[in-house]
Amino acid sequence: MARHRQWLIGDKIVTAFLDSVYPELEESSSIVLMQKADLNLLQRLQLEKVATALVHIPSNHEHFIKPVRQSAIVLICALILSFLASEVKHHWDTGNATNSVNNIHKKSNVKEVILPQVESVDVLIRPPAYTHLQEYSQSKFTLETEEGAVIDWKLTTNVAVKKVSLLFNERDNLPLKSQNDDGTEWEAKKILTKPGFYQVMIDGKSSDLYQVQVINDLPPVIQIKTPKQYTYIDAGEKPQVILNATVTDDYGVSGAEIYATIAKGSGEAVKFKEQKIEFPTSFSQNERKYNSQKIIDLQALNVEPGDELYFYVQARDNNAQLSRTDVYIVSVQDTAQLLSMDGILSGTDIKPEYFRSERQIILDAETLLKEKDTLRQDKFKERSNELGTDQKLLRLRYGKFLGEEAEGNIEDPRVAGNDKAVDPKDFGNGAKILDEYTDKHDNAEDAQFFDPKVKEQLKATLTEMWKAELQLRLYQPAEALPFAYKALRLLKDLQQKSRSFVAKTAYNPSPLKMEKRLSGDLDKIIQPIEHRELKSVEDRFSSLKKAVGILEQLSYINNISDADRRILQEANQQLGEKAALQSGAYLGAASAMRRIIAGNKKGLSANIAIVETAIRKILPASEVLPQSNSTTADMGLSQSYFLNFNH
Repeated sequence: MARHRQWLIGDKIVTAFLDSVYPELEESSSIVLMQKADLNLLQRLQLEKVATALVHIPSNHEHFIKPVRQSAIVLICALILSFLASEVKHHWDTGNATNSVNNIHKKSNVKEVILPQVESVDVLIRPPAYTHLQEYSQSKFTLETEEGAVIDWKLTTNVAVKKVSLLFNERDNLPLKSQNDDGTEWEAKKILTKPGFYQVMIDGKSSDLYQVQVINDLPPVIQIKTPKQYTYIDAGEKPQVILNATVTDDYGVSGAEIYATIAKGSGEAVKFKEQKIEFPTSFSQNERKYNSQKIIDLQALNVEPGDELYFYVQARDNNAQLSRTDVYIVSVQDTAQLLSMDGILSGTDIKPEYFRSERQIILDAETLLKEKDTLRQDKFKERSNELGTDQKLLRLRYGKFLGEEAEGNIEDPRVAGNDKAVDPKDFGNGAKILDEYTDKHDNAEDAQFFDPKVKEQLKATLTEMWKAELQLRLYQPAEALPFAYKALRLLKDLQQKSRSFVAKTAYNPSPLKMEKRLSGDLDKIIQPIEHRELKSVEDRFSSLKKAVGILEQLSYINNISDADRRILQEANQQLGEKAALQSGAYLGAASAMRRIIAGNKKGLSANIAIVETAIRKILPASEVLPQSNSTTADMGLSQSYFLNFNH
């Protein structure tokens, strides 16, 4: 509706709509809006006909009702979505994170194969304290739980049994204790810290392999939004750094601190001082995400000009896991070193007076600020404006290096006294006029040889001078000082870049023996011989490689010999080791290999395919060795020429 602006519909639009929708109006509905005195005879007759037709036209039109209905539906849907979103957010924020985490542990739809003696199983899982999750139970052997959780198995059998145990990763055996005299209720506890698989052993009979997945507790993640990795505080800027950090963890953050190191001095006299800074945020709620902000006051930390501050943020979670960020550096400009004369009077200084001019502007501005309380207002503004003029002149002098035009250099010839008589022959000579009033940038003397980086830094310097001049013209020398300091720092950096350094070389090649030069003597050149001791190394994947061949034959023979069975058992051990580390990828292959060794003919082809796929993942790629060609392109002519060179 808003797109069509239906609130601006007028009479003409309505009559045009009626004429297009209702043909009985004969496109004459606009006559109704006209005055009867202005109508002629034919129009009056048509008016009576149209008035009769308008009586039978309905007052509610679908064309107007449909957009209103659509807008109402959209509004209702938007209200419902906003209500659902607020309810979901409230549900998440009020601590029902337990239910959301427990969703991970929902039971799989895959039916487990259990021993016939097992009537029921109740597995009680108690997550560790650092997760703040409630205990829950399941009736499946397959486990997916947090690292360090306590698992309590309660097994009920339909017949009396003598011994029940759990075998983890084919190595660790956990016996279950009988809870009654009948031998039908058994119970055991274990703390899970590693993934893998396990089996249920009842009176020597083993069950299928059941997967064990352990959800590891990840260390907290720290993200620093501000400041940047390296921060430089110029003179005149506020000596403080605003630190914005976000700390997140999968189960909760228990604390975060800032560890700062202050470096004072230079060279061998540098000193370091470490300090711990706390965030204003309280981490007692153990929430999963914290947005913390800390204003680091450099003056409170006794950071002086020329010092550097190194800091990093360290956080810990409920499981006492620590993580830290990279080191961030904050440097404070040393104004004393910036205003010193070191290096300006050396032989490599090509523009010493220009550097002194910018320095003098800074010194005069600081002096003006000190004398502000003792000066009259008009005198203070006059001196500030004069400093702006000096800054302008200095900027123009540097602008010449970039080819900028000087302001006010184009003079009127009559004002300059060039009103001498003009030769009539030069009338209409455009070349002479252009020669007098244009610059010749293509001359060799005027060409610039600055590289793009130097030009870019010069442009940045002129920009800072522009800003400093603006503040001086506005009688605000205090606001002009940061820009002037930055311009001076860029200039001194350019001064250091103008120095040239040539590395010394001390390579003396050995002298040539002229009597052997171009003689073609190849007697001292012999065929190289390489001696190597080759030791046979036992291939740890040999059993897997042999198992692949046995499985291929088994697809056609359907019979396993004792020797082949031993090889398959060795391969099964390696598959079991892989399944203990990566149960999700190799547990199915280990179970399939067990069925093949046991002689289970049902689904043999599918089991062989599963095992072969897993073995191919384990086996490394074969190394391609270099080989020489049997024949050369020149049929051995070059080799024959080399051997007969001395004959």
